[in-house]
Amino acid sequence: MQNNIGARKAWGFDLVAACSGFVYGLTTAAHLAMAGTHKRVMVIGSDTMSRIIDYTDRATCVLFGDGAGAVLVEPTEDGEEGGFIGHLNEIDGSGGDHLKMPAGGSRKPSSHATIDAREHYVHQEGQQVFKYAVRKMEEMCTGILTQHGVSASDVLLIPHQANLRIIRATAEKLGIDTSRVVINIKNYGNTTAATIPLALADALADGRLKRGNLVLFAAVGAGFTSGSNLWRWTM
Repeated sequence: MQNNIGARKAWGFDLVAACSGFVYGLTTAAHLAMAGTHKRVMVIGSDTMSRIIDYTDRATCVLFGDGAGAVLVEPTEDGEEGGFIGHLNEIDGSGGDHLKMPAGGSRKPSSHATIDAREHYVHQEGQQVFKYAVRKMEEMCTGILTQHGVSASDVLLIPHQANLRIIRATAEKLGIDTSRVVINIKNYGNTTAATIPLALADALADGRLKRGNLVLFAAVGAGFTSGSNLWRWTM
């Protein structure tokens, strides 16, 4: 990406947080811009889940898609209202076994046995992941809204697109009408770190996100990772 866009003096790094990766990237970018050390920070959420999906496992193969999206974060101008308001990010390593690729890393290197056992594909305990995601998505959203004194009815919610039932349950718990929730999972599936920027692009394209709006990003991912970001849109 750096080479293709001709960003000759740019630097960059991978930030791996599964489906929460884009939210974590936004948090990082916002703080780099706020520190005054960076004029522009590009956050890219991208994944090709098709590489690690077992197409004989109907519990996972129908869920995921490949995708990419990006945003450019810049400091606000003097006197300009808006931008980054705050973040709330967490990890819970006790959930690591519920959604993982069992082999291929340093703990369990590739071998004839791991390949035969199909351990280089995503394995998911669906019920465990679902219950955690419903609870934690609501907690992350409620936590950051309470922290900044913002009502749920005043935000546009752009959640990670993992599961329609998770999104609807989160909206119901928060008391947000679904008209204020961006949902596009039926178009792309779960593209992990790319779901939020893709949903953001759709919200801008259909006019649901406008200058001055409060926007709440929230995600839960493997690990478990979870996080939320609150912004006032300034574009």
